[in-house]
Amino acid sequence: MARKPRPAKPRVIVTRRLPPNVEARMAELFDTSFNVEDCAMDRTALARAMAQCDVLVPTITDQIDAAMIAAAPERLQMIASFGSGVDHIDLAAARRKGIIVTNTPGVLTEDTADMTMALILSVPRRLAEGEKLVRTGQWRGWSPSGMLGHRIGGKKLGIIGMGRIGRAVAARARAFGLTIAYHNRHRLPFEVEQELEAAWYPELDSLLRDSDIVSIHCPLNADSRRMMDGRRIALMRPDAYFINTSRAEITDEEALIVALSEGRIAGAGLDVYTHEPAVDTRLLALSNVVLLPHMGSATFEGRDGTGARVIANIRSWADGHRPPNQVLEGWV
Repeated sequence: MARKPRPAKPRVIVTRRLPPNVEARMAELFDTSFNVEDCAMDRTALARAMAQCDVLVPTITDQIDAAMIAAAPERLQMIASFGSGVDHIDLAAARRKGIIVTNTPGVLTEDTADMTMALILSVPRRLAEGEKLVRTGQWRGWSPSGMLGHRIGGKKLGIIGMGRIGRAVAARARAFGLTIAYHNRHRLPFEVEQELEAAWYPELDSLLRDSDIVSIHCPLNADSRRMMDGRRIALMRPDAYFINTSRAEITDEEALIVALSEGRIAGAGLDVYTHEPAVDTRLLALSNVVLLPHMGSATFEGRDGTGARVIANIRSWADGHRPPNQVLEGWV
């Protein structure tokens, strides 16, 4: 499909509030409109925005499906997503329409790995439970049997998805004395395995049976959706812990809740939920679960870096070049 010429100062609509310095720079470079209320746009508002701009800057809260893309006018030439994941955009529909899609990979790797490591530490050591005891005035002082948890040194961490974030988590975990195992679609180069002292498990089921802690770090796609179903959760040991800072839809949340409630796994640390921002009330009632409000990438540095990457992608496109972070055919 032939596209209109790229405007020197494209009309850009941003679906959520961004850091002030990022918005200021975007306003300087582009003809930009911002969502000043910072409320997630509904389907109607998103469609209206797509009809009024050359470039849409959505976030992971904006579900842009095939029907919306098909209905978008020719003016919309680019979707410059604020974030590394693109599972909220129908990439095949965008390709058919000739719309360029970009993301911001690598910016949030260290932040997400830090938060994952925090959960790996906090769940076995019951940090959230202990903090709640102090805040509610229920703590009665130290005792030899009080607030016992499990040490993580010497335990096996099973990482599902050994991309940038998975490798960053592995590097941190080694410093805490964890043994690293991983399942990936493709085995890492020998040198990387040696550096991380990581053992490859070609079969996910075997990794789940052998791991003391399981952490999810793969993208959400057709292969990974509900990959951690009831059958696979049942493979985990009763003393094992489950960590997810990736995408909630990779896990069957219902099966996870049942396993936690019945004590079939020891606990979980979650930063993502199937029906965000709603959180299942059964999870709220479980003392063996640490719950975070999807804050794995929430650092000032990370948000600024993500904004800078979005701006670079739009500027490169407006100058007639292929954006550095264009999502290509084989991304998923």
